[in-house]
Amino acid sequence: MSGSIAQGTSQTHGNTHILHFLVRLPKRMEDVWPAVATPEGLAAWYTPADVLQPRLGGTVALRDLGSGQVTAWDVDRVAEYTVHGGGRLRFHLERAGDTASTLRFTHEFQGEHESERDWRERFERLTAWAEGEG
Repeated sequence: MSGSIAQGTSQTHGNTHILHFLVRLPKRMEDVWPAVATPEGLAAWYTPADVLQPRLGGTVALRDLGSGQVTAWDVDRVAEYTVHGGGRLRFHLERAGDTASTLRFTHEFQGEHESERDWRERFERLTAWAEGEG
């Protein structure tokens, strides 16, 4: 089974931008969780997490984005990071059968520093990792 990235959607409300992606991954959500909720996992496909306290209210520092707090945390399901200047990133994993999962991703931010293309490239790296190529 191959992973796939659904078309991302982008919304703008004033100066607030919201990107949504639906990514199908050929790994169980429990196996994908470390990729979105550990420093080593995030560094493998997105950016190094210099600090990540894995709990609601914990401190997070994403090297290419900024520092802030863990604003949602449900082990194996939801990791959400809100960073100063970088906005809110939400990773929501769902089961997709016995051997796959779906990642519902949202990035809400101010300004123009992120794009749908940037996230598509990141999710291609995540999909390659899930397929055992990364």
